[in-house]
Amino acid sequence: MAKIGFIGTGIMGHPMASNLQKAGHSLFLSQHHDAAPADLVAAGAVALASPKEVAQEAEFIIVMVPDTPQVDDVLFRPDGVAAGVGPGKVVIDMSSISPTATKAFAAKINEKGAQYLDAPVSGGEVGAKAATLSIMVGGDAQAFERALPLFQAMGKNITLVGGNGDGQTAKVANQIIVALNIQAVAEALLFAAKNGADPAKVREALMGGFASSKILEVHGERMIKGTFDPGFRISLHQKDLNLALQGAKELNINLPNTANAQQVFSTCAAIGGSNWDHSALIKGLEHMANFSIRDQ
Repeated sequence: MAKIGFIGTGIMGHPMASNLQKAGHSLFLSQHHDAAPADLVAAGAVALASPKEVAQEAEFIIVMVPDTPQVDDVLFRPDGVAAGVGPGKVVIDMSSISPTATKAFAAKINEKGAQYLDAPVSGGEVGAKAATLSIMVGGDAQAFERALPLFQAMGKNITLVGGNGDGQTAKVANQIIVALNIQAVAEALLFAAKNGADPAKVREALMGGFASSKILEVHGERMIKGTFDPGFRISLHQKDLNLALQGAKELNINLPNTANAQQVFSTCAAIGGSNWDHSALIKGLEHMANFSIRDQ
């Protein structure tokens, strides 16, 4: 069993860390930002003062924080992970951040003699709790093989995509697909409801055809019931689409539908929905239409 440092025990990180603990691994948690979760400590996790101390104690150091600046801070603050790593250690960033920044972070960690994997995940809070996350990994194949038992404790579909940055690139691609599918389902249900059809019955009918999808199944139901407590917040999906659009600009390509989905998310944010689940994209469309599918 491995000694694992886990930094970032929020909506996603907490159940991921718990699953590692249940698999028999030892956990070291940093309290530089918030107190370590009591349940993880009660189950044997060791709470330490800083990311540096966590890195000194652990063989693998997992980071699961919201965005690129937070990863930068955790890794390279004076008492950060980089100050505590050396040969034989593997830093695994499971956040969803910039592929370009990831390559720079990896180079700095490699200079310390440690290895670096970017391993963002898909599957939301439900997948994190059930240990069924899809994990997209970029980095050295040997480091990937060393870390594979850890990934298997947290997920099911685990793929070494390529070198450092490629895992993050795959995650950005994933978020483009998810956003556009959410928008497609939302537009379809709005169209059906505004035309006088029962959106729940329309969804039921579509589930048996070529339009069927996990988004229609899970998020379509949320849209109909109006249950928008966050599994994955709109603000985080906005962040991911910003990465896509920034990358598109760097690559001199156009992603028109991604840009449109981002505008609808921005409408949601403007009416107070930054912390709604991303399935609440439909509320942005409803706002523009002055019509709700739940008020028939």
